[in-house]
Amino acid sequence: MELRARIDAEMPRVRDELAELVAIPSVADPRQFPPEECERAAQWVLDKFVEVGFADAHLETTADGSKAVVGSRPGPDPTAPTVLLYTHYDVQPPLDEKAWLTPPFELTEVRGRWFGRGAADCKGNIVAHLAALRALGDVPVNLRLVVEGSEEQGTGGLEGFVPEHAELLRADAILVCDTGNAAVGRPSATVSLRGMVNVVVTVEALGSVLHSGMFGGPAPDALAALIAILATLRDTQGNTTISGLDADGTWSGEVYPPDQFRSDATVLEGVGLLGDGSVSDMLWARPALTVLGIDCPPVVGSAAAIVPRAAARLNLRIPPGVSPDDAQKALVDHLHGAAPWGVKVEVTVEAAGSPFRAAVDGPAYHAMAAAMEEAYGVPMSTLGQGGSIPLCNVFADVYPEAEIILLGVEEPLALIHSPNESVDPEEINRMALSVALFLQRFGR
Repeated sequence: MELRARIDAEMPRVRDELAELVAIPSVADPRQFPPEECERAAQWVLDKFVEVGFADAHLETTADGSKAVVGSRPGPDPTAPTVLLYTHYDVQPPLDEKAWLTPPFELTEVRGRWFGRGAADCKGNIVAHLAALRALGDVPVNLRLVVEGSEEQGTGGLEGFVPEHAELLRADAILVCDTGNAAVGRPSATVSLRGMVNVVVTVEALGSVLHSGMFGGPAPDALAALIAILATLRDTQGNTTISGLDADGTWSGEVYPPDQFRSDATVLEGVGLLGDGSVSDMLWARPALTVLGIDCPPVVGSAAAIVPRAAARLNLRIPPGVSPDDAQKALVDHLHGAAPWGVKVEVTVEAAGSPFRAAVDGPAYHAMAAAMEEAYGVPMSTLGQGGSIPLCNVFADVYPEAEIILLGVEEPLALIHSPNESVDPEEINRMALSVALFLQRFGR
């Protein structure tokens, strides 16, 4: 049976397996879900990969306590290239369950898409790998596997594990299956990831809450001061404006059409897009500052009082070419420098991660481009991704000779990290075929 037909024949099993895996609420945060659920998901993944030839697959406990599934499958020729398959089984929490149209942990088909938390990010990639390996049978490369369990929490379990177990995962090509395509049916490799700096800025102006009628006017208002500081982080066009941080980069890869972005991002009619660059420039080539949250009195329950203390959590995304150390210093200095009225400002850095740029001139990359074009019927394009995957930088540092290729079943309609996450089953089908064809080509 031809490889494409064998992948097609796998799809009923793929659907059943994805339903089993989505039903396990593997949120790697014991404050929200029992840790036993992540352990159950890890064991499910382990058992399935043992079935497809990873006889030595086992669980490794990483520094943050999460379990990673690690294994290998030797090919017929020890001198053949080695390919590492990476993905993760942990998922984001469901967030507002009332916003879901279907139960978040029950795979449900709606208008041809499969809905459920983790259906795309990243359990859809796990079942795509399984389908590819079952359809291939004999694989002409040596395979290694790591499926981690805390990627969504960002606690760095695998990032610490890789350098300490370098030989266990060493490979010539690393498929990081945690990104996706430009759109359904438009194959893409992600070649650029933004790094990030997360900080909490706290403003203090008074020793206590004060009556706004008795003291309002001359008394400094911490919340107003915080708002003034935050307002300096964007200009009138919406460009991020942090002193000392370049914000005029341009993107040369796949174009993200503004109309498609407006639809994908659910931008309301009449609301403009931000920045003076293209959508691709703003997403993948320039820094972007987001206010993630503010500590201040809520509207309901607030009093006629001056706020003495307020805080905000900020997320700064940085493109390749900008170091997180430089970005962190620029942001911290800017926040202090923008403070009005001599208010006290404290900035606490929560986390920082480097951006990443993949090489696109090696044999693995060319093999994947050919495989994707054959699987999808159209050429593979290159994308950036606004999100960060710190593990990619760890892989690049530990395995400098390896080619790192980022791909996956996600696309804008998948709504990963949001209520109503879903996956197009055809994306799983074509991604499984792409991986199978890649392993054949790269093995030759």
